[in-house]
Amino acid sequence: MDKRTRVLNAMDKKEVDHVPAGFWFHFAGEEAAGEACVQAHLKYYRDIDADFIKVMCDGYFPYPITTKIEKAADWRSLKPLGKDHPFIREQVWRARRIKEEVKDECCVFYNVFAPFSSIRFGAGEELVMRHIREDPEAVIHALDVIAQDNAVLAELIIREAKNDGIYYCVQGAELDRFSYQEYREMITPGDLYVLNHANKISENNILHMCGWAGVKNRIENWKDYPAKVINWAVHVEDISLEEGREYFGGKTVLGGFQNTRPGVLFYGTEEEVRRFTREIIFRFGKRGLIIGADCTIPNEVDYNRFRWIVKESRNI
Repeated sequence: MDKRTRVLNAMDKKEVDHVPAGFWFHFAGEEAAGEACVQAHLKYYRDIDADFIKVMCDGYFPYPITTKIEKAADWRSLKPLGKDHPFIREQVWRARRIKEEVKDECCVFYNVFAPFSSIRFGAGEELVMRHIREDPEAVIHALDVIAQDNAVLAELIIREAKNDGIYYCVQGAELDRFSYQEYREMITPGDLYVLNHANKISENNILHMCGWAGVKNRIENWKDYPAKVINWAVHVEDISLEEGREYFGGKTVLGGFQNTRPGVLFYGTEEEVRRFTREIIFRFGKRGLIIGADCTIPNEVDYNRFRWIVKESRNI
């Protein structure tokens, strides 16, 4: 079975020859932009022999805030960037270049952030949180504008760059940030606008419920979000792959490895890492599973550790 078929079968909970596996990290320096970034993705993919490529949006975390924001009401004047803005065009170029190189050898998914993440990266955490408390309607307007641009980005990534889908990152549901009702009223509409738009173009989208802060999320906020594959921070949320499969309605799950210390990926011997891989598969089963991590892996991790996991998954 080729890599592309293996991943698509896993996403559809069909039979696979081996459980697919893939990991990713942020590229830095010269490798964070332009053709060097494309080649860095390809080299890493080939070096560890991953089953798919998740393209990082490094360099494009901050959404370009085109309006001067001093007080909360200023967000009401924010307007969409539009499909021809460099923020969108340059990301589509990256996604297309990587797809051109691998063709149909494997699936390619591009990282797209939900609007709340985009606005925080663009304007700063403290400012956004202060303004959303002062004038939630103004900030919700801005989130709606950003959602339009992120939806356009997702569409062009799939249609023009020919990526198989998006890896959609939702954040901001930490227990100490919003109540369930606040999140659902203020943040969920923008989340779903982008995700629903992507789903109209490709059914092969991955939902990443980010545990970046190391704080438990109100993960129930995302339980009904429509995506074929679900990836959450198993070791932050304390929800195992098996528990998550049931909680999220039997959808395919991606994960298994902790992406931070002291996880086995960092300190384990080769045999311990391989054994952990086997245990994931034996506990969960081979159907509806993609092996990965809770989130992005620090880029100092030895590539050999990823190779051990990929090779072991193909021994079962």
